[in-house]
Amino acid sequence: MFTIQINADTYLGLLEKRHAEELFTLTDSSRSYLREWLPWVDATKSVADSESFIDFTLQQFAKNNGFQLAICYQGKIAGMIGLHSINWANRSTSIGYWLGEEYQGKGLMVRACEAVIKYCFIENNLNRIEIRVATGNKRSQAIPEKLGFQKEGCVRQVEWLYNRFVDHDVYGLLKEDYEKL
Repeated sequence: MFTIQINADTYLGLLEKRHAEELFTLTDSSRSYLREWLPWVDATKSVADSESFIDFTLQQFAKNNGFQLAICYQGKIAGMIGLHSINWANRSTSIGYWLGEEYQGKGLMVRACEAVIKYCFIENNLNRIEIRVATGNKRSQAIPEKLGFQKEGCVRQVEWLYNRFVDHDVYGLLKEDYEKL
């Protein structure tokens, strides 16, 4: 199984079918919190929906088109981090992430992003990583800002979020910038 060890308490790992119930329980327990910024929450209504997501992630990984990894903290799934896809021709990708509400404030996402960034630049020899964050999502905006990403601009009304369009701030990190950090 594909894993990235972060420290003694935390690793990133591919999901398997056996994780569907745990992933759904985490999503369901954080539903109102996650729903503020994530458009897929209402569509996740059952363990079967989490199973379908896991199938998708395994297919994505098998096609070498990115991955979705569980953030495992002290033996439990705390959230997810992944690559939306990989543009191999341009050696670029974008990262998406979320944490269950009870796991906020532990530095897990910064460490998870650091591990994924290193993997992308060192193991996959990518040149650019992008993170897009809804303009009002201050907690998620803090992640790329802490990690040396440059804010490159704003894409207006790019995502439909339940009852409104939201803008995304675009953050980018180049391999040459990463090597200087």
